[in-house]
Amino acid sequence: MGTLRKYVGRHIVTPRFLRAEPQPIGAARAYVAGKELVPAVVCEVGWVNGLGAIRSLGRAGVPVIAIDHRPWALGFRSRFSLPVLAPDPLEDERGFVGSLRELGDALGRPVPIFPTHDEHLNSLARHREELADRFLCPFPGWDVLEPLQSKRYQLETAQRVGLAIPTTVHPRTLDDALAAAEEIGFPVLVKPSDNVVFKRLYRRQAFYCTQPSELEETFRLVADYEPMLQEFVAGGDDCLWTLGAYVTPDGEALACFSGRKLRQTREHMGSARVGEAVWDAEVVESGLAMLRALGFHGIAQVEWKRDPRNGVLKLIEVNPRLWQWHGLTGACGADVTLAAYRHLLGESLSPARTDGCRKRWSISLMAKQGTAIQRPPYVEAVLAVDDPKPSIIHTGRFVLHALGLR
Repeated sequence: MGTLRKYVGRHIVTPRFLRAEPQPIGAARAYVAGKELVPAVVCEVGWVNGLGAIRSLGRAGVPVIAIDHRPWALGFRSRFSLPVLAPDPLEDERGFVGSLRELGDALGRPVPIFPTHDEHLNSLARHREELADRFLCPFPGWDVLEPLQSKRYQLETAQRVGLAIPTTVHPRTLDDALAAAEEIGFPVLVKPSDNVVFKRLYRRQAFYCTQPSELEETFRLVADYEPMLQEFVAGGDDCLWTLGAYVTPDGEALACFSGRKLRQTREHMGSARVGEAVWDAEVVESGLAMLRALGFHGIAQVEWKRDPRNGVLKLIEVNPRLWQWHGLTGACGADVTLAAYRHLLGESLSPARTDGCRKRWSISLMAKQGTAIQRPPYVEAVLAVDDPKPSIIHTGRFVLHALGLR
């Protein structure tokens, strides 16, 4: 029919050359045979976080095994990876770990593994001893990661070492929440302290409430997830700052990125849609201090919001893994994924920083959200000449939605 996709009734038919064709776990043995570099595994490749890790490694010549529980995962289309299905760790943790054991046996030697979402990170950390002879992990043990999953613990740790946080309360009842909101002043954010299941259910990190009726409705939804009520720090998306780093177990930051968001995927919250590298020494120093206070090593993002009323940096959260726009770190000479890969394999590395870089990153096309095309050159999260299939699939979905056909 000469189009990217065609319709049969209400069904979309994807051309064969664009289909994701997951392979059996055993295929990894043949895939890595004869390759010069040690392979790596990326867990959860449905969106740009996983795709970015695949491309960082693949463009450096690293054979990548991409793991996901969804056959349609975007990263499964990348030419830089072998796509392999594994169970969802949130629904079948034993099955997920069993698949990794089988994969590790097929690979035949310990290889670096990169989780891109909390559920995969947590499962790997809980079963670290069981998987220790198969995988090399850019994160600490469960004794460090378990408390870190609590946003309340993160905020209390920041306060303990003298770092600023948004005004935060932990209401036990709706009446407590309403009283706290009146004292703080609307608008407020309502977040879960432990957000893995919450994010899967509601596809968001928080609820933004501008009046008591919204808070009442929200509190009933989140009451079972240890809700926090927090001031909404003034300022737009461009007040949100990030330290991204890979820190060794002895505390050396081998890769340091500093940048800020310019636009998020949701109003007042969400993941990055557009970001830029901008060096801010306070963001870096405060972020590294926060990681030291948590006893953390590995790959992490520490996000802050600079209050425009007084210039104070306030902690938003720590993500102990790759974050959505980490692909910008490589373009600025401090690729956190590659730094972790090389360090885990015993290479001696000199520290790299993005000081002086002013490049941007963007998801140019998003269904329901329109375009966010930046002035070239910039790092595009999906569209790439050297890895065309994810680009074609993503553009096709955008166009079909724009035409009202999806």
